[in-house]
Amino acid sequence: MKRSTYITAFAALLLIWVAFACSKPAAQEESTTTEVTINALTEEEKAAGWELLFDGSSLNGWKRYNHDTIGPLWSVKDGEIICDGTGFGEGSGDVGGSLMTTKTFGNFELVVEWKITPGGNSGILYHVVESPEYGHDYETGPEYQVMDDAGWTGGDLTPQQKVGSNYDMFEAPETKKVMPVGEWNSSRIVYNNGHVEHYLNGEKTVEFDEDSEEYNKRYQASKWVGYPGWNKSKVGAISLQDHGAPVHFRSIKIRSL
Repeated sequence: MKRSTYITAFAALLLIWVAFACSKPAAQEESTTTEVTINALTEEEKAAGWELLFDGSSLNGWKRYNHDTIGPLWSVKDGEIICDGTGFGEGSGDVGGSLMTTKTFGNFELVVEWKITPGGNSGILYHVVESPEYGHDYETGPEYQVMDDAGWTGGDLTPQQKVGSNYDMFEAPETKKVMPVGEWNSSRIVYNNGHVEHYLNGEKTVEFDEDSEEYNKRYQASKWVGYPGWNKSKVGAISLQDHGAPVHFRSIKIRSL
């Protein structure tokens, strides 16, 4: 066979191979995206001791603070815990009130995804103690602030009252990464023998020690000095705050430290 014939045959084979490669079904191509897991744990998380606090379909393991019934304020829809805060609010007697876990925790790492409505206000509290002597969960447990800073119309906010902060104690930076209203944010709280860290969308917003001089100074200047039961227990429930605004939660998981 002549050299030119060899070249022609090789070129034809090369064209056939290229055509076959380009026609490879998309389903067979390697994925370059990471699948987001909603209301579920990976095998690695299970091995590390994580547990789900929300099963994605019910409010099993939850109750309304200081009440025997949950509804109609809190419900589950499309894999989300929803607080229909319109017209209710934390002081609304038989219908208002935060949603708390029936299980308590001491040292922990907690992850919660949430999205707020325009001008909305809520929070994630820990070490909450339920008792008739307390009217609300915030009287006993520290709060990771959840809110729409820019859309808030209830008066001026101090830095310690904005999203990602330890409410009325330690402020999150103004440069924090927060998603637009209506989109999901991820919050993480770590509590370990008085050392506290807050994260918002993967970035640390707060870090402090409860036995530090700075902590005591801020406490003395805060509203919490007027609440004798605030942050006195180092074991308590996780609570999702009703603050009179619709808010959604999902993928709530925790591991004890």
